[in-house]
Amino acid sequence: MAKKRPMRVNLFSKVKLVDDPLSGLLSEERQIQPFAATKTYICPGCNQEIWPGTGHLVIVPIADPNHRRHWHTSCWANRNTRFPKS
Repeated sequence: MAKKRPMRVNLFSKVKLVDDPLSGLLSEERQIQPFAATKTYICPGCNQEIWPGTGHLVIVPIADPNHRRHWHTSCWANRNTRFPKS
C-alpha cells in the first residue's frame, strides 16, 4: 500500500508569480491578511511603516527568499509609476 503524502497547507490567501522591481528576480507575491500581520515593516514603495494589523503584500524572490519585501497594497499596485523611495 502506498504511503500518503502529508497535506500541504497554504498560509497565504493568494500567491502568484511576479517580477520584483527591486531585484529583477522572479518572485512570489503573497497577500498577508490583517490578522496575520503582527510586526511593523517599512514599505520600499513609500518608505513608510506598515503597522501590525494592516493587510499588505510580501514579495519573495524565489531564488533568494531572505530578501523578501513587505509592500502596502496600493504602493505595489502603483510600483510602475513611482520609483521606490530610499
